[in-house]
Amino acid sequence: MTATFAALRKSRRVSQLELSLRTGVSQRHLSCIETGRARAGRETLIALLDALGASLEERNQALLAAGFAPAHAERALDAPEMAPVRAALEQLIHASGAAPALVLDGDYNVVMANAGLARVIELLGLPAEAMLSQPLNLLRAVFAPGGLRSLCEDEAWLCNEMWARATREAEHLPRLRALLDELRPTLQPWTAAEASSHLPVLAFRLRAADGRILSFFSTITSFGTPLDITLASLKVEHLFPTDEVTRRALAGAAQA
Repeated sequence: MTATFAALRKSRRVSQLELSLRTGVSQRHLSCIETGRARAGRETLIALLDALGASLEERNQALLAAGFAPAHAERALDAPEMAPVRAALEQLIHASGAAPALVLDGDYNVVMANAGLARVIELLGLPAEAMLSQPLNLLRAVFAPGGLRSLCEDEAWLCNEMWARATREAEHLPRLRALLDELRPTLQPWTAAEASSHLPVLAFRLRAADGRILSFFSTITSFGTPLDITLASLKVEHLFPTDEVTRRALAGAAQA
Protein backbone atom coordinates (compact mmCIF):
# COMPACT_ATOMS: atom_id res chain seq x y z
CA MET A 1 0.00 0.00 0.00
CA THR A 2 2.94 2.31 0.69
CA ALA A 3 3.84 3.14 -2.92
CA THR A 4 0.20 3.32 -4.04
CA PHE A 5 -0.93 5.73 -1.32
CA ALA A 6 2.19 7.92 -1.39
CA ALA A 7 2.03 8.20 -5.19
CA LEU A 8 -1.66 9.11 -5.01
CA ARG A 9 -1.03 11.86 -2.46
CA LYS A 10 1.86 13.29 -4.47
CA SER A 11 -0.15 13.18 -7.70
CA ARG A 12 -2.74 15.39 -6.00
CA ARG A 13 0.06 17.76 -4.87
CA VAL A 14 -1.09 17.45 -1.26
CA SER A 15 1.51 17.54 1.50
CA GLN A 16 1.41 15.20 4.49
CA LEU A 17 0.73 18.23 6.69
CA GLU A 18 -2.23 19.35 4.57
CA LEU A 19 -3.67 15.84 4.50
CA SER A 20 -3.23 15.61 8.25
CA LEU A 21 -5.20 18.81 8.72
CA ARG A 22 -7.95 17.58 6.38
CA THR A 23 -8.41 14.23 8.12
CA GLY A 24 -7.24 14.59 11.70
CA VAL A 25 -4.66 11.82 11.19
CA SER A 26 -1.31 12.93 12.58
CA GLN A 27 1.44 13.78 10.12
CA ARG A 28 3.73 11.33 11.92
CA HIS A 29 1.21 8.52 11.47
CA LEU A 30 0.78 9.41 7.79
CA SER A 31 4.53 9.23 7.33
CA CYS A 32 4.62 5.81 9.00
CA ILE A 33 1.79 4.58 6.75
CA GLU A 34 3.63 5.71 3.63
CA THR A 35 6.93 4.15 4.69
CA GLY A 36 5.29 0.90 5.77
CA ARG A 37 6.09 1.27 9.47
CA ALA A 38 2.36 1.45 10.28
CA ARG A 39 -0.75 -0.02 8.71
CA ALA A 40 -3.86 2.08 8.25
CA GLY A 41 -7.19 0.51 9.14
CA ARG A 42 -9.80 0.24 6.42
CA GLU A 43 -11.90 3.14 7.75
CA THR A 44 -8.84 5.35 8.14
CA LEU A 45 -7.64 4.52 4.65
CA ILE A 46 -11.06 5.28 3.16
CA ALA A 47 -11.12 8.63 5.01
CA LEU A 48 -7.68 9.47 3.58
CA LEU A 49 -8.80 8.50 0.07
CA ASP A 50 -11.93 10.64 0.48
CA ALA A 51 -9.78 13.61 1.45
CA LEU A 52 -7.62 13.13 -1.64
CA GLY A 53 -10.63 12.91 -3.95
CA ALA A 54 -9.50 9.50 -5.18
CA SER A 55 -11.43 7.97 -8.06
CA LEU A 56 -13.25 4.66 -7.49
CA GLU A 57 -10.53 2.79 -9.38
CA GLU A 58 -7.79 4.43 -7.31
CA ARG A 59 -9.68 3.57 -4.11
CA ASN A 60 -9.83 -0.08 -5.10
CA GLN A 61 -6.12 -0.13 -5.97
CA ALA A 62 -5.16 1.42 -2.63
CA LEU A 63 -7.42 -0.92 -0.66
CA LEU A 64 -6.08 -4.00 -2.47
CA ALA A 65 -2.49 -2.85 -1.94
CA ALA A 66 -3.26 -2.52 1.79
CA GLY A 67 -4.68 -6.04 1.94
CA PHE A 68 -8.36 -5.08 2.03
CA ALA A 69 -11.19 -6.11 -0.28
CA PRO A 70 -12.05 -3.53 -2.97
CA ALA A 71 -14.93 -1.22 -2.13
CA HIS A 72 -16.36 -0.80 -5.64
CA ALA A 73 -17.32 -3.25 -8.36
CA GLU A 74 -16.61 -2.84 -12.07
CA ARG A 75 -19.53 -4.42 -13.86
CA ALA A 76 -19.77 -4.70 -17.62
CA LEU A 77 -22.48 -2.48 -19.06
CA ASP A 78 -24.22 -5.57 -20.49
CA ALA A 79 -24.28 -7.35 -17.10
CA PRO A 80 -27.81 -8.35 -15.97
CA GLU A 81 -27.73 -6.10 -12.90
CA MET A 82 -26.96 -3.11 -15.15
CA ALA A 83 -30.25 -3.48 -17.04
CA PRO A 84 -31.88 -0.45 -15.33
CA VAL A 85 -28.85 1.65 -16.24
CA ARG A 86 -28.98 0.55 -19.88
CA ALA A 87 -32.71 1.33 -19.96
CA ALA A 88 -32.08 4.82 -18.56
CA LEU A 89 -29.36 5.48 -21.14
CA GLU A 90 -31.59 4.22 -23.97
CA GLN A 91 -34.38 6.51 -22.81
CA LEU A 92 -32.00 9.46 -22.56
CA ILE A 93 -30.52 9.20 -26.05
CA HIS A 94 -33.50 7.74 -27.94
CA ALA A 95 -36.24 10.01 -26.58
CA SER A 96 -38.51 11.57 -29.19
CA GLY A 97 -36.76 14.55 -30.72
CA ALA A 98 -33.46 13.77 -29.00
CA ALA A 99 -30.44 15.59 -30.35
CA PRO A 100 -27.58 13.53 -31.83
CA ALA A 101 -26.09 11.67 -28.86
CA LEU A 102 -23.54 9.06 -27.90
CA VAL A 103 -22.50 7.30 -24.70
CA LEU A 104 -18.77 7.06 -24.01
CA ASP A 105 -16.96 4.87 -21.50
CA GLY A 106 -13.86 5.99 -19.63
CA ASP A 107 -11.60 5.08 -22.55
CA TYR A 108 -13.73 7.10 -25.02
CA ASN A 109 -15.20 3.99 -26.63
CA VAL A 110 -18.66 4.63 -28.08
CA VAL A 111 -20.93 2.16 -26.29
CA MET A 112 -24.26 3.59 -27.47
CA ALA A 113 -25.38 6.05 -30.13
CA ASN A 114 -28.70 7.24 -31.50
CA ALA A 115 -30.10 7.81 -34.98
CA GLY A 116 -29.29 11.51 -34.74
CA LEU A 117 -25.58 10.79 -34.50
CA ALA A 118 -25.84 8.47 -37.50
CA ARG A 119 -27.44 11.36 -39.45
CA VAL A 120 -24.54 13.65 -38.57
CA ILE A 121 -22.03 11.03 -39.74
CA GLU A 122 -23.93 10.57 -43.01
CA LEU A 123 -24.01 14.35 -43.59
CA LEU A 124 -20.24 14.33 -43.28
CA GLY A 125 -20.11 11.79 -46.12
CA LEU A 126 -18.99 8.91 -43.89
CA PRO A 127 -20.42 5.37 -43.63
CA ALA A 128 -22.47 5.69 -40.45
CA GLU A 129 -23.69 2.10 -40.35
CA ALA A 130 -20.19 0.67 -40.73
CA MET A 131 -18.68 3.05 -38.18
CA LEU A 132 -21.33 2.50 -35.49
CA SER A 133 -21.70 -1.26 -35.98
CA GLN A 134 -18.16 -1.92 -34.79
CA PRO A 135 -16.19 -0.79 -31.74
CA LEU A 136 -15.45 2.89 -32.27
CA ASN A 137 -13.04 4.87 -30.13
CA LEU A 138 -13.74 8.59 -30.39
CA LEU A 139 -10.16 9.66 -29.63
CA ARG A 140 -8.76 7.34 -32.30
CA ALA A 141 -11.41 8.48 -34.78
CA VAL A 142 -10.62 12.16 -34.16
CA PHE A 143 -6.85 12.16 -33.74
CA ALA A 144 -5.79 9.48 -36.23
CA PRO A 145 -4.03 10.91 -39.31
CA GLY A 146 -6.78 12.00 -41.67
CA GLY A 147 -9.34 11.49 -38.88
CA LEU A 148 -12.54 13.34 -38.08
CA ARG A 149 -10.60 16.43 -37.02
CA SER A 150 -9.91 17.14 -40.69
CA LEU A 151 -13.64 17.83 -41.14
CA CYS A 152 -13.69 20.44 -38.39
CA GLU A 153 -13.59 24.15 -39.25
CA ASP A 154 -12.11 24.85 -35.81
CA GLU A 155 -9.62 21.97 -35.91
CA ALA A 156 -6.82 23.47 -33.81
CA TRP A 157 -9.13 24.80 -31.12
CA LEU A 158 -11.27 21.66 -30.90
CA CYS A 159 -8.26 19.32 -30.82
CA ASN A 160 -6.66 21.34 -28.05
CA GLU A 161 -9.88 21.26 -26.04
CA MET A 162 -10.49 17.54 -26.53
CA TRP A 163 -6.91 16.59 -25.74
CA ALA A 164 -6.86 18.75 -22.61
CA ARG A 165 -10.10 17.20 -21.35
CA ALA A 166 -8.92 13.65 -22.00
CA THR A 167 -5.57 14.42 -20.33
CA ARG A 168 -7.32 15.64 -17.19
CA GLU A 169 -9.48 12.52 -17.05
CA ALA A 170 -6.46 10.26 -17.71
CA GLU A 171 -4.89 11.32 -14.41
CA HIS A 172 -7.30 8.89 -12.74
CA LEU A 173 -7.75 6.32 -15.53
CA PRO A 174 -4.69 4.17 -16.37
CA ARG A 175 -6.17 2.69 -19.57
CA LEU A 176 -7.00 6.13 -20.93
CA ARG A 177 -3.51 7.31 -20.03
CA ALA A 178 -2.06 4.43 -22.04
CA LEU A 179 -4.24 5.33 -25.03
CA LEU A 180 -3.08 8.94 -24.96
CA ASP A 181 0.54 7.77 -24.79
CA GLU A 182 -0.13 5.63 -27.87
CA LEU A 183 -1.72 8.50 -29.83
CA ARG A 184 0.71 11.24 -28.80
CA PRO A 185 3.50 10.43 -31.31
CA THR A 186 1.08 10.86 -34.23
CA LEU A 187 -0.18 14.28 -33.16
CA GLN A 188 0.75 17.46 -34.88
CA PRO A 189 1.55 20.57 -32.79
CA TRP A 190 -1.60 22.67 -33.05
CA THR A 191 -1.05 26.35 -32.53
CA ALA A 192 -3.20 27.91 -29.84
CA ALA A 193 -6.47 29.03 -31.35
CA GLU A 194 -9.40 31.05 -30.12
CA ALA A 195 -12.87 29.59 -30.33
CA SER A 196 -14.93 31.21 -33.06
CA SER A 197 -18.10 30.90 -30.99
CA HIS A 198 -18.97 33.15 -28.08
CA LEU A 199 -21.26 30.53 -26.55
CA PRO A 200 -20.36 29.57 -22.95
CA VAL A 201 -20.21 25.88 -23.97
CA LEU A 202 -18.00 23.69 -26.18
CA ALA A 203 -19.06 24.70 -29.70
CA PHE A 204 -17.62 23.53 -33.00
CA ARG A 205 -18.31 23.50 -36.74
CA LEU A 206 -18.12 20.57 -39.15
CA ARG A 207 -17.93 20.56 -42.96
CA ALA A 208 -20.69 18.47 -44.49
CA ALA A 209 -20.08 16.53 -47.71
CA ASP A 210 -22.22 19.02 -49.65
CA GLY A 211 -20.20 22.01 -48.42
CA ARG A 212 -22.59 23.21 -45.74
CA ILE A 213 -21.13 24.15 -42.36
CA LEU A 214 -22.86 22.35 -39.49
CA SER A 215 -22.64 24.12 -36.13
CA PHE A 216 -23.12 22.35 -32.78
CA PHE A 217 -22.53 22.77 -29.11
CA SER A 218 -21.89 19.85 -26.81
CA THR A 219 -23.31 18.98 -23.39
CA ILE A 220 -22.14 16.10 -21.20
CA THR A 221 -24.23 14.21 -18.67
CA SER A 222 -22.77 11.82 -16.11
CA PHE A 223 -24.10 9.71 -13.25
CA GLY A 224 -24.27 11.41 -9.89
CA THR A 225 -22.43 9.71 -6.99
CA PRO A 226 -21.84 6.41 -8.85
CA LEU A 227 -20.75 3.38 -6.81
CA ASP A 228 -19.50 1.34 -9.75
CA ILE A 229 -16.29 1.98 -11.69
CA THR A 230 -18.00 1.55 -15.06
CA LEU A 231 -20.75 4.01 -14.18
CA ALA A 232 -18.27 6.53 -12.79
CA SER A 233 -16.60 6.80 -16.19
CA LEU A 234 -19.68 6.84 -18.45
CA LYS A 235 -20.52 10.12 -20.21
CA VAL A 236 -23.56 10.93 -22.32
CA GLU A 237 -22.77 13.60 -24.90
CA HIS A 238 -25.50 15.44 -26.83
CA LEU A 239 -24.80 17.61 -29.88
CA PHE A 240 -27.26 20.48 -30.20
CA PRO A 241 -27.48 22.53 -33.42
CA THR A 242 -26.72 26.21 -32.97
CA ASP A 243 -28.20 27.58 -36.18
CA GLU A 244 -31.05 27.05 -38.61
CA VAL A 245 -28.81 25.61 -41.34
CA THR A 246 -27.80 22.75 -39.06
CA ARG A 247 -31.33 22.15 -37.80
CA ARG A 248 -32.63 21.94 -41.37
CA ALA A 249 -29.78 19.63 -42.41
CA LEU A 250 -30.58 17.22 -39.58
CA ALA A 251 -34.30 17.37 -40.29
CA GLY A 252 -33.72 16.76 -44.00
CA ALA A 253 -31.46 13.79 -43.32
CA ALA A 254 -34.08 12.32 -41.01
CA GLN A 255 -36.70 12.49 -43.73
CA ALA A 256 -34.45 11.07 -46.44
